[in-house]
Amino acid sequence: MKLSFRDDTYQKAFLIDMDGVINRGHTLIPGAKEFVDQLKKTRYPFLFITNNSYYTPAELKGRMADLGIGVEEKNFYTSAMATAMFLDYQKPKCSAYVIGGRGLLVELNKMGIAITRKNPDYVIIGETDEYDYMKIMEATLLISEGARFIATNPDITGPTARGPVPACGALVAPIEKVTGVTPYFLGKPNPAMMYWARKHINVHSANCFMIGDRMDTDIVGGLEAGMTCCLVLSGVTTMEMVDRFPYQPDYIFNNVGEINPKEILSRRERVK
Repeated sequence: MKLSFRDDTYQKAFLIDMDGVINRGHTLIPGAKEFVDQLKKTRYPFLFITNNSYYTPAELKGRMADLGIGVEEKNFYTSAMATAMFLDYQKPKCSAYVIGGRGLLVELNKMGIAITRKNPDYVIIGETDEYDYMKIMEATLLISEGARFIATNPDITGPTARGPVPACGALVAPIEKVTGVTPYFLGKPNPAMMYWARKHINVHSANCFMIGDRMDTDIVGGLEAGMTCCLVLSGVTTMEMVDRFPYQPDYIFNNVGEINPKEILSRRERVK
């Protein structure tokens, strides 16, 4: 049976990773500003989608402005937002013990999730600059006592100007080892994050493009969510690495400056 779509589902939309695609630290990648300018001119819906749960959309807007790109708060979607949406869907008005930064706490608060250490429904871990042994011990005990274990993303490292630093995937490791409980990761490559991001801008996966520099998060996440996947070689993945993966992107570009939003075709358009 041939599927039919409403007219508005034919609208192209773009989910765009940030580090390695738009910028490397405080340096703008060539062609990135021009690509974003094209998106704004064509009025295609787009989101910068990031696994980093530490920053709020307002803070990310400011960081992007510092790079010379002017966008709105609504143009950002973080793993903190996906985590809050997931919890609101699974157990509205639940409670959680949280080790995480302002970005995560703000999103949980928006959903009315109570932050507590007294018999919480969940233990949630995200990027933070306040990570100590007492908090690790408390999280471990709460999970052992029955709290469900959630983490904003599986990234082991995050980029800084001085080099890689521990990210969420590394922060959960001691808790996981002691409890024997593996957390449910909400960030890329979990298709749930892609789903909530698409819901955020009300677009259909058949016409949505995922643009990223990582085969193991951006591309596989987009693929499993039914989107058209564009790999850029301006980040961590090289052309030599691509063939090692059992799945492949739909397109490969040197950088986002090579992508023409008007001309690029979705997977559905190419198989008509």
